[in-house]
Amino acid sequence: MRAFLSSSIGVACAAALVLPLSLSSGAAAAPQDGRAGSSVPGSTESLPLVPLGPERSSGEVTEQGLPKQDVQPYSLVGVVWDDAEAELHGSVQVRSRSAGTGDWSGWQRLETHNAEHGADRGTAERESGTVRGSTAPLWVGPSDGVQVRVQADETKDAGSDDRPGREPLPHGLSLELVDPGEAPEQLPVKETDASRGQSAGGGGGTGSGTGAAAGAAAKQYKAPRPKIVSRKGWGANEKLREREFGYTKTVKAAFVHHSATGNNYTCKQAPSVIRGIYRYHVTSSGWRDIGYNFAIDKCGNIYEGRAGGVTKSVMGAHTLGFNSNTTGIAVLGSYSTVNPPAAVTTAVARLSAWKLGLHGINPKGKVTLTSGGSNKYQQGKKVSMNAVSGHRDGFVTDCPGNRLYGKLGAVRVSAAKYQGRS
Repeated sequence: MRAFLSSSIGVACAAALVLPLSLSSGAAAAPQDGRAGSSVPGSTESLPLVPLGPERSSGEVTEQGLPKQDVQPYSLVGVVWDDAEAELHGSVQVRSRSAGTGDWSGWQRLETHNAEHGADRGTAERESGTVRGSTAPLWVGPSDGVQVRVQADETKDAGSDDRPGREPLPHGLSLELVDPGEAPEQLPVKETDASRGQSAGGGGGTGSGTGAAAGAAAKQYKAPRPKIVSRKGWGANEKLREREFGYTKTVKAAFVHHSATGNNYTCKQAPSVIRGIYRYHVTSSGWRDIGYNFAIDKCGNIYEGRAGGVTKSVMGAHTLGFNSNTTGIAVLGSYSTVNPPAAVTTAVARLSAWKLGLHGINPKGKVTLTSGGSNKYQQGKKVSMNAVSGHRDGFVTDCPGNRLYGKLGAVRVSAAKYQGRS
């Protein structure tokens, strides 16, 4: 059972988390759901990685993985390790076996993440002792077999055994196989919603709960609230996350991400993808809830992310160093080499216009944010940012992918128009 603490800004953190079981090499862990003795939908199977190939003379293992093997059904996969501050300098590749056809996929690469997401350092969530390092998760669809290999990057210097030197791998590497489970009472999400404009439609008003932030400027430039699928709608198991909500003071900027989970999903599967990411963030990575405030699928459907109220200033764990006074929008998929559909950029613009409009922020404007510490800006540095920024603007990362990042200029212009600005 988890204990709960609250910081001065209202962020609750886990004092304990059920971590993967310590098992002998290659043995499958019992499926975990983050709560002992529960029967909630979905599960996570944790498999400790084992050394592959000979150990270096230095004693460092530079290749780990697992051979082909049968596993419990899963649809999303990732790799985690013990120390959230340790970086994985290397490649992580997986193969999956389709539960439907029995065919094995080719090798697929996981983004190594390297701490670019997650709660800011010094916050209660980050310092809870439960947070682990993690790759981005990958959606592979219903599967029942897996193979994985992790290889450290080469260094410039040769090793003591005259082979190319390699970076050490983090300790405690574990493969996480996530079954998102079924979602009772799930709201229907149709493939044709975006083409009919439902995902970007108005209605619903701007809601309540914004307090003093919804001042005269917000009233003047408010944008219609787009249709947002609730947590209940995508089937969030509220027993997984922490009970308390965490808030920041206001929302001055929106950071746009891609989830890096791949594009091999249908929009009807999007709620399952989100449930998988949610379980991976909480049960595998040790976060208090899903990290993103909102998610958008490739058909342009918008989903509520971290709990606490879509109209409120919910503290996310999406952009390390810049989670305060911002909101995080993740587009489901990978957009480094693939262009985002028009429905995606329209949804990002409408959501940004509405959310920033609640706080009187011009989506085409600049805002000043104070860094909580990242690999791009030192802690305490005041940084001028676009009100609609990409993840890479606050952290040295490829996120949200070159193709999506290149669309953000047009998103800002559209979002300002939705607010009634010229």
